Amino acid sequence: MKTIKAELVQHTGVISDRGSKYAVSAGAVRNEHDIKAFLKRLKRAKKFAKATHNTWATRLADGTEAKNDDGEGGAGMIILQMMAREEIEDAIIVVTRWYGGTHLGGDRFRHVKTSVQHLFDQLR
Repeated sequence: MKTIKAELVQHTGVISDRGSKYAVSAGAVRNEHDIKAFLKRLKRAKKFAKATHNTWATRLADGTEAKNDDGEGGAGMIILQMMAREEIEDAIIVVTRWYGGTHLGGDRFRHVKTSVQHLFDQLR
């Protein structure tokens, strides 16, 4: 099992494609209260509160898994699967997208994967 020890890790400007911009944020959580507090803290920043999508997933050591696509259908499951493969627990990962006006089709899922992988690479 691996975990993210920091309260907040954030990387902005991870990807820019056809006007859409992506960021990835993560932090340590242990329960539903921590998850809500993390999301509230993230959205205190106007930039993140006004984002088109804040897709997230979390895995807890007790086996609880949760995700939210925030309108980006299927993206939360991608994050959850990547966390499971890396055996990350007691953590939340949020991929933020600011829509740039052009539909990205399936590329948006590739960008979610790339954003999460960028986070994993930075944490190593």
